[in-house]
Amino acid sequence: MGYADTLFDLTGRVVLVTGGSRGLGREMAFALARCGADLVIASRNYDNCAATAADIERETGSSVLPHGVHVGRWDQLDGLVEAAYNRFDRVDVLINNAGMQPVYDNLASVSEKLFDAVIALNLKGPFRLSTLIGERMVTAGRGSIINVSSTGSIRPRPSIVPYAAAKAGLNAMTEGLALAFGPTVRVNTLMAGPHRTEATAGWNLDDLDPAANPFAAHALQRIGNPSEIVGAAIYLASDASSYTTGATLRSDGGMP
Repeated sequence: MGYADTLFDLTGRVVLVTGGSRGLGREMAFALARCGADLVIASRNYDNCAATAADIERETGSSVLPHGVHVGRWDQLDGLVEAAYNRFDRVDVLINNAGMQPVYDNLASVSEKLFDAVIALNLKGPFRLSTLIGERMVTAGRGSIINVSSTGSIRPRPSIVPYAAAKAGLNAMTEGLALAFGPTVRVNTLMAGPHRTEATAGWNLDDLDPAANPFAAHALQRIGNPSEIVGAAIYLASDASSYTTGATLRSDGGMP
């Protein structure tokens, strides 16, 4: 193995990825397995988790546990943690990636049910899962928690106010948990800008007039590809980031 291979090696590590069956979560899961990690893939749709797990095992040879769970449901998370530890006896890296960004007509039309669902999935669930696994990581003497946030948390638009508020809470949670779980467990935010995923499938990204390009003000002047999130994820998951905690790493093409 070369120097970089050793620095980013995850052989023998166990990574739990929520929302890992599609989008950026799936992309990160594949990348982490290619670096040697075994995985727990969790999302609401067990069949999607199982299909992703089979694809990863076939391509990489890593061991992958699929698990169906609603991350926004507090009482379901103990079962996810127990399943992970029963299978692998540990979790070395937790990636809180599951989230939702609802569509609504206007702010007054946002119902209490919708607001609570957004907070539950984007903030409450990651808090509960981080505390359940983080305490075990502290006992084990090592670990890394990665909270996948959004640039919407610092540049909130009217169309994403509840989502942006939840992700801003996730940013704050990162810093608090870094202090709570240090010095042995690191907690960081991976703040993602727009990438080509199912969530952006309806956007007209290829035929826009340059003057109307929503990314024209970005330094890279384009949307990200899913594969472009993995370098940041591998860095935060691996020992390459051993002196990085309580930090926010943006992967957004230079959003102003």
